[in-house]
Amino acid sequence: MKRQYFEENMHLPERLSEQLEGLEGATRQKAARLVIDLARTAKASTFVEVDHAHVSGVSVITGGHGLRRFLKDLSGDENGTVVIPTTLNSAGCDKRKMKEMDIAWPDFLEQQFEIVQAYDRLGIESTLSCTPYDRGIEIEGETASWAESNAVCYTNTWTSLITNRESGLSALATALTGYAPAWGLHLPEHRIPNIRVKISCELETLSDYSILGDWIGRNAKPEWNLPFGPMPYVEGLPAYISFARKKALTAAAANYGTPMMWVDGHSVQSLEDFSNVEWQGELEFKQEDLAHRYEELKPEGQVDLVVIGCPQASLEEMRTTASALRSHMEFG
Repeated sequence: MKRQYFEENMHLPERLSEQLEGLEGATRQKAARLVIDLARTAKASTFVEVDHAHVSGVSVITGGHGLRRFLKDLSGDENGTVVIPTTLNSAGCDKRKMKEMDIAWPDFLEQQFEIVQAYDRLGIESTLSCTPYDRGIEIEGETASWAESNAVCYTNTWTSLITNRESGLSALATALTGYAPAWGLHLPEHRIPNIRVKISCELETLSDYSILGDWIGRNAKPEWNLPFGPMPYVEGLPAYISFARKKALTAAAANYGTPMMWVDGHSVQSLEDFSNVEWQGELEFKQEDLAHRYEELKPEGQVDLVVIGCPQASLEEMRTTASALRSHMEFG
């Protein structure tokens, strides 16, 4: 029975093998099959033991009724809970503001809570946040399976945590088994920068850092060989970068598939630590690039509503926003 689920050259950890046999219940058996299928697709022959998972796929609008049925099936096994600490991505509503949100989905609130409660039965902590790195998690030196792009880029860049950019399903399978295929950024030989970026202008605001991350991603060329996405080495940023500015930079870069960055003077590894870098491109971010991107993004008409919080806003971001609005409130 096992032979059809893993290749001859795969080396299964003992517990994953037992899960595959169904010794830990039907839910973990399904998850083990998925982990092994993913390993086969990635041509991975070994597996890494994972310390933490972050699962996306929460909103009923994006997941649909299929997500509801899938989670109902998985969470029906009382023994089928996660085996590692696992957090949950943000949901799609504020139940206290349902009228104002005007969500065009029948029985949205009921179905949304059905999904969240199913994750809860699986043992997943209902943090409902897309920034699991800002809540005091002990993440240094750990191996993770995270399914939120901004979180992946932030932690790979600014901490010693290592995670691939997972899907909600692959992160859930890892949460239930404790294992992930050893491929991608889990392998040191793949954690090598492929774009060199020099900064030759001053960055003063949160938006400046966001513009920089966006600009790097936009300037990655289709013909460049970037098997795991743009992975820039950035030189010229100041010695101190606040939490919110770090977050703004990596969140914007993640929109273009960047799973990891290195920032000179901040990253553990310096350029001298890489002996086999093959730069796919070299970029220079100048004052005119910053100004030009602001010009492209500026509103063309009256602004009626400004939304912040994607990724979810930190206290620093809320204070910055409040400060920017104060003069407008005082003078009408």
